[in-house]
Amino acid sequence: MVEGWRNGLREATNSKPLFVTIYATVIIGVLVSSFYVFSAIYSPTNGSTSWLSSPPLSTAGRIRQPPQENATFQTPVVPLPPRSLPLPSPEEAEGKSLGKIWVSPPRDKKMPPLESFKLTKELFGERVKDNVIIVTFGNYAFMDFILTWVKHLTDLDISNLLVGAMDTKLLEALYWKGVPVFDMGSHMSTVDVGWGSPTFHKMGREKVILIDSVLPFGYELLMCDTDMVWLKNPLPYLARYPEADVLTSSDQVVPTVVDDSLDIWQQVGAAYNIGIFHWRPTEPAKKLAKEWKEMLLADDKVWDQNGFNEIVRKQLGPSVDGDSGLFYAYDGNLKVGILPASIFCSGHTYFVQAMYQQLRLEPYALHTTFQYAGTEGKRHRLREGMVFFDPPEYYDAPGGFISFKPSIPKSLLLDGKHTIESHFTLVNHQMKQIRSALAIASLLNRTLVMPPIWCRLDRLWFGHPGTLVGSMTRQPFICPLDHVFEVNIMLKELPEDEFGPGIGIREYSFLDNPSLPKQVKESWLDVQLCQEGKEGCEATNITTPSGFLKFPKRSSEDTFKAIFSSFNDVKVIKFSSGREERFRRRVKRYVGIWCCEENKTPGHIYYDMYWDEKPGWKPVPPQTPEEDHPPV
Repeated sequence: MVEGWRNGLREATNSKPLFVTIYATVIIGVLVSSFYVFSAIYSPTNGSTSWLSSPPLSTAGRIRQPPQENATFQTPVVPLPPRSLPLPSPEEAEGKSLGKIWVSPPRDKKMPPLESFKLTKELFGERVKDNVIIVTFGNYAFMDFILTWVKHLTDLDISNLLVGAMDTKLLEALYWKGVPVFDMGSHMSTVDVGWGSPTFHKMGREKVILIDSVLPFGYELLMCDTDMVWLKNPLPYLARYPEADVLTSSDQVVPTVVDDSLDIWQQVGAAYNIGIFHWRPTEPAKKLAKEWKEMLLADDKVWDQNGFNEIVRKQLGPSVDGDSGLFYAYDGNLKVGILPASIFCSGHTYFVQAMYQQLRLEPYALHTTFQYAGTEGKRHRLREGMVFFDPPEYYDAPGGFISFKPSIPKSLLLDGKHTIESHFTLVNHQMKQIRSALAIASLLNRTLVMPPIWCRLDRLWFGHPGTLVGSMTRQPFICPLDHVFEVNIMLKELPEDEFGPGIGIREYSFLDNPSLPKQVKESWLDVQLCQEGKEGCEATNITTPSGFLKFPKRSSEDTFKAIFSSFNDVKVIKFSSGREERFRRRVKRYVGIWCCEENKTPGHIYYDMYWDEKPGWKPVPPQTPEEDHPPV
């Protein structure tokens, strides 16, 4: 929910040696083993897109074990059963009586007038199936999220969907891709509006106006934010609760049930999250929608989700019956159910806790809440989970890729208590190696596949003891990249004259993605960094009989360029180990904060890419307002 809540390569050197020594050595690190931990905790808590291809169900959030002694460091996984659903044919994508999806209109056909895309009962009725319609909306800035959302649904053989376009550019683009679309009449900007902005709040009001407008049509409405994806058909699940007026997701992070039943409403202390919720066209639901809309239109400072929670929580209880999990709310007549957070997942229960896996359940949905880098961070999270659909060029970047396996001593992961100090010791050790890899990527003009990052402590937006009490977060765990790095800064175009050339990055799961083309998978060079002077360790472009290249760690920039220019046609260079001033300025901006130490104001602590150059550096919050800024 962070949106919801508001949201060693020592670059040294004086001349031309590659500014850093590559700290990462060949790792003997993680046993390819994974296991499920079952923990039942009951604790209340205060276009036509031909490039679209289907990966298996996400393996991000899968249970991963830390590297064990005397093991080979690989990415351990406990994947869900793989699915590989190709883009459906027009015939498969067509519902019983619904129009086809992903079939572009003939290019010689003139686009219908905007008037024909207006929100009407007839337009919605063309997409309804079993009296249910699934809807999301957005502006052109979220085009790729919307295509991903639609693609997941059509992969699940669901076609009773519609997309609301908040600007004409999106409406036209979706129409020509064969995606069912209607005009929200919003005339919104086509750019990313940013959380908390006036335009962001306008988008929230548009959602409420839409719900209030559609319910009188008599259709059931499954309303979705664009930053979520469907992993399993939710309609049979929702049909299990025909008495419910509203079924809503929540920001609950402590499990209240260990199966797929509705969350126990008395134990849900977190906010109800309106990114995923289902409305039936009942009189109590219509009354709620009308009052909610009037509240927001009367005060433009009220955030739509807060308004929803305020109204619904006017009355909570009693239970509708003893078994369903439904309860009365709002005016005492509205029947509400809270979708289980373990399988209608937030960014925390999916990416941090992997709650669904620990409970051996199949997730229905993933919503990219609880993250820290805006829209770019959300996109990266979905890419980490291998559930975001990118065009082919994303998987075959100019210049190729480099990857590396970090060397992480077992003691840094498992020894001692999980404290702020042990967390920063672990993360900083990895950060030095990532710094090295970024330097090499910059030097060779290649895109860096980021490694998975191990953390001991969770990141939140308030003081906490390391993990949320009652949650299923295991320590250590692989944390999302935005827990440590400012993903939005890493992907931002910065002036080259001040920050040097840009450095492309990819998510840690990139090389495992089924969308990776054959020409990339089969074009690979393994590099083992060695100590200069040792037998067989010399700067050469001749590989060993076993097929890898040995290369001295402390080589100059010129040597790096000279040797690796021989491998320009190789797509992936993998290092089995771990322009000076402008590079430093760039990567200093890449790291974020850890948040937050309890009972401290401020309680956040800045990560420092060059912490090892500051004698006595310690992970402590800023002591004065003047110190409260990113490292210099």
